[in-house]
Amino acid sequence: MANTTEDTSRTDFFDPGIRTPEMEMSDIGEDTPSASDLSIEEINPANPHLFREDRWQEHFARLRAEDPVHLNEIETAGRYWSITKYDDVRAVDGDWETYSSAKGITLGLKEIANSDEMEQPGIQTFIAMDPPEHTAQRKTVRSVSAPSNIRNIEPMIRERTADLLDSLPEGETFDWVDTVSIELTTLMLATLFDFPMEDRRKLTRWSDIVFAIPEPGGVVETQQQKIDELLECVDYFEGLFEQRRENPGFDLVSMLAHGEATKDIPPLQQLGNLLLLIVGGNDTTRNTMTGSVYGLNKFPDQYDKLLANPDLIENFVPEVIRWQTPLAYMRRTATRDTELRGKKIKKYDQLLMWYLSANQDEDVFTNANVLDIERHNADRQLSFGYGIHFCMGSRIAELQLRIVWEEILKRFKRIEIQDEPERVFSSFVHGYSNLPVTVKRR
Repeated sequence: MANTTEDTSRTDFFDPGIRTPEMEMSDIGEDTPSASDLSIEEINPANPHLFREDRWQEHFARLRAEDPVHLNEIETAGRYWSITKYDDVRAVDGDWETYSSAKGITLGLKEIANSDEMEQPGIQTFIAMDPPEHTAQRKTVRSVSAPSNIRNIEPMIRERTADLLDSLPEGETFDWVDTVSIELTTLMLATLFDFPMEDRRKLTRWSDIVFAIPEPGGVVETQQQKIDELLECVDYFEGLFEQRRENPGFDLVSMLAHGEATKDIPPLQQLGNLLLLIVGGNDTTRNTMTGSVYGLNKFPDQYDKLLANPDLIENFVPEVIRWQTPLAYMRRTATRDTELRGKKIKKYDQLLMWYLSANQDEDVFTNANVLDIERHNADRQLSFGYGIHFCMGSRIAELQLRIVWEEILKRFKRIEIQDEPERVFSSFVHGYSNLPVTVKRR
């Protein structure tokens, strides 16, 4: 268990009385009119209701057209800018000296943003750091996505995928999210962490609650419940760290436990790195895996093309990652007064780089709202970010998606959705909580 000092830091961070920006937006964002019925000043794309209701498209389209660097202000977060055009997102993401990650990657509290301390209390991750700390900690776990390791794990991923797909019931409606997307990504995560297989769904649960907005009947119902479960996560991984310090292997926990840049960091920071890797490896891949089935049903002509020519999978993978964009945005914080598209950005202002909107930018992607598996520039998508924080797990995610569709096409004439999906209540994680489908075997 943690010592007294660490317990105090836990208490300070996990405050059940904290009202987060997403909680505020969930309260004030309900029943938001369509974008055409709002003034440009009234549009707030951080409203999680727009994502659960799948109404975000028109709001971002207006911002890209009329106000691509868009200012909002709410009580909890203070000032924040929405960056919605492709070139602007790349510019911000590529300039870590002007736009820092050190205060967090999601819309944060104004008391933290508007201070000279360039670090958040409590849970920190190496993605929420700038060089040199970011570089050193990222290097510790980078080898897991090395080409040689990917070649080594490919047969295992294919075997597990084949076994799972073979077990699916034909002609019966089932939830693709839980049965396939979550199961495959959780198996992968458990392998990378050398995590007890019998407990692997804990990884799914912890991933789900990290960015969950407390609400009755939701993923978590109260902030206190969220805190309690995250503390369970802290304790579980502290136990794993102790084991791996004594008996290291070639897994992510061992790498963090023995890496020069990570072995002595506080437990909450270790937890932050682990949660980053869990969310990065779970939420993103599983939501794109689900989005691929939904997208091909939404655009059946593309499904026909893929069935007729499985070689198109190579281009389908980056295209569906673009079309889905599993993490809607990442945040940066201005380190100095600056200017972007003529807008005066103040020191400490938060900036949300909307990858989801950049991937819909018609100046870069023709008919951007359409899933086009032959799109010539699909690999320009920004779902993995840009610059020093480019997702180091991108190759593993692409590998998983490629394999699952190679194995699907071998077995099934069609995967047919039976109803519209239920979507995650978040403006950060862009994903699905349920997608009812049936399968037809060859």
